Amino acid sequence: MSRWLTEKIKAMKRKEFADFKTKTAKELVKFVMDKKAEMAKKKVEIYSGREKNLKYFNNLRREVAQAMTLIKQKEIVEALKPVETK
Repeated sequence: MSRWLTEKIKAMKRKEFADFKTKTAKELVKFVMDKKAEMAKKKVEIYSGREKNLKYFNNLRREVAQAMTLIKQKEIVEALKPVETK
């Protein structure tokens, strides 16, 4: 793969990750649930020999991990916010 194409792919992933950061925790949880369901399907396809692209499963796993990290970060930030008293 050419270096230019590799850099182009990484740049797209950075944009997607930047979009993840703007989503709410509920949207991220929905995304994680969808990707986990897709991972289960792909795992069956890989074991049965129908899926040839083995990196796809690893990419799904990485996306889920990144989304779950953002969810945890958002929960920590929410917990550290001072409670407003009126």
